[in-house]
Amino acid sequence: MTSKNTMPGPSAPAFRFATLAAVCAGLWFTPASAQAQQQQQQAQPSFQPPPSVRPTPSQLELSKLLWSTVAAVDHANQSGNYSVLRDISAQNFQINFNPARLTEIFSGLRNLNMDLSNALLVPPTYYEAPQMISNDVFRVRGVFQLRPISIGFDVYYQWEQGRWKLFGIDLQPQQMVEAQPVR
Repeated sequence: MTSKNTMPGPSAPAFRFATLAAVCAGLWFTPASAQAQQQQQQAQPSFQPPPSVRPTPSQLELSKLLWSTVAAVDHANQSGNYSVLRDISAQNFQINFNPARLTEIFSGLRNLNMDLSNALLVPPTYYEAPQMISNDVFRVRGVFQLRPISIGFDVYYQWEQGRWKLFGIDLQPQQMVEAQPVR
């Protein structure tokens, strides 16, 4: 059973005091100060680049994107909590993958007890240059060359809210292939 007066409303004394204070503050606000404030706001540039303009990540920025993604997956695998990985990803990723689904998807990698944080110690090697898949999504494929097991990656990033966010990911362990000596 709920009471009608569980939440303070407009008749609560605190609400009336706040309203009275707001009205009184308005009396002290003169047209001259309003005009000065408006001029100040106009003088401050509020440049926002159009959504179609997005910076192409440099090699260092691309490496940082990959390292942060691998670190997020590693933390999720260690904790069993995929909420943060999901929350820092693009909206479409969040819509398509709830934490329970991500737990299923990464179960194979998690069961290998692979320390993905080792990927933070080496630069990524790319199979090819990053490819724009659509206006706001690019794909990058390659490997973190670790021994004895490397980490292959196929990752998609989407431009959203002024930055690149995870849109799709595939991380796979790969055996290092030793080059045979030429005879």
